[in-house]
Amino acid sequence: MFNRRNFLQSSLLGSFGIVLGRKNFAGEDPCPLTQDNPIVISTWDAGLEANKAAWKILGSGGRALDAVESGVMVTEASRNCCVGLWANPDRDGFVTLDASIMDENFNCGSVAFLERIKHPISVARRVMEKTPHVLLVGAGAQEFAVAEGFPLEPQKLSDDAEKNYKEWLKKSEYKPVINIENSKSNAYHAPKKINGEWNHDTIGMVAMDTKGNLSGSCTTSGMAFKMRGRVGDSPIIGAGLFVDNEVGAATSTGQGEDVIRICGTHTVVEFMRQGLSPEQACKKAVERVIRAKGSAAKEIQVAFLALNKKGETGAYAIQKGFSYALRNNKEEKLVVSKSHFS
Repeated sequence: MFNRRNFLQSSLLGSFGIVLGRKNFAGEDPCPLTQDNPIVISTWDAGLEANKAAWKILGSGGRALDAVESGVMVTEASRNCCVGLWANPDRDGFVTLDASIMDENFNCGSVAFLERIKHPISVARRVMEKTPHVLLVGAGAQEFAVAEGFPLEPQKLSDDAEKNYKEWLKKSEYKPVINIENSKSNAYHAPKKINGEWNHDTIGMVAMDTKGNLSGSCTTSGMAFKMRGRVGDSPIIGAGLFVDNEVGAATSTGQGEDVIRICGTHTVVEFMRQGLSPEQACKKAVERVIRAKGSAAKEIQVAFLALNKKGETGAYAIQKGFSYALRNNKEEKLVVSKSHFS
């Protein structure tokens, strides 16, 4: 059976031999761990519940990769309007899902435009571990999922999604709403629950385990009422998610097109490589989005969330209203992010 991890490890050995040798030959880790290990952070209020599932693995000494998969599966299974099969559909009335996952060895897998599969994050992991590819889309992604034993779920909208879709059809206007996770209008309100679940869009999660290894995941149904076939940043490695085990990891949320434009999470990690803190790196990336958008930046939301090798975390957003959930050995909390526009 094809083992993507072993293949990539062997092919990357020459390119990264110098990096790996820093610890072997110097006798010490260039990024010593902190007492806050292990740690997990994830986007929005929904991250609080997702982190609990991730912590069951991290807290018992498990691998970060397993934690970030299990964590976001909680959100995929929840009955909300923005992630998973209960989500709002595209403009043709179909729910399509995107997800990506990445481990400490630059192994990564993604799926996009995937229909009728409950856990796209787990399919993304199978792509990573069982194929020579990174990204599978559409019917091919679904066929692969079924071949791997994932059942096809009924192609039926949830009651809330159907109600929202019928309301949208009255005007059929595609206009992304800032912080839809927390609001039904462009004005910021306190987070709310629908049917006992947090209303949110993408959930991105990054974690570090007791061995100091990093991994990340990202899963979404994308923008509500999007054009058929639209794919955002979430399944794109280097846009919605990026992990460099020597430096740190980052994920994103908000208007995916504008995250893609600047290769957002890769940009955040590279800023951390230059010595910036996670918050400073996220801020720099946000500022790059704003420069690219000009005056139109006032009409969109993009936020980045990052974790560095020292266990430090940080986030930054264009608009106020973004928050992230944090869990480590010391605390479990929701952190309100700083933003460019207040």
